[in-house]
Amino acid sequence: MVQARRRAENGPARVGFTVSRQVGNAVERNRVRRRLREMVRLTEGQKEGLRGGHDYVLIGRRAALAAAFGEMRRQLDAALIRIHDRERGDEAQGTGDKAEASLHQAGSPRQRRPRRPHRQPPNA
Repeated sequence: MVQARRRAENGPARVGFTVSRQVGNAVERNRVRRRLREMVRLTEGQKEGLRGGHDYVLIGRRAALAAAFGEMRRQLDAALIRIHDRERGDEAQGTGDKAEASLHQAGSPRQRRPRRPHRQPPNA
């Protein structure tokens, strides 16, 4: 998974990596992180790769342990193309912008009932 955000100042692209404990033990998390780093290193020279003035976050998932490296690279390249095509097409600043209703909003879309006040203990 890749997230991107355009920065106000220009400069080299900045890349961050995150791999949660749910992926596995430290050895497995580090293996995923190394694979992500190598993909970024190989992508830097490409035209549709990482762009200056942007921040990127690559989120490692457990599937990255068993996935073929070539397939992972193709997915990263496709994700970067989608991200930068979206920037050209509308005014979005990155993948975290609200272009449409978010599926990851806190709370339920239904109306919540008002909370009842806590009962006060009787004075003794």
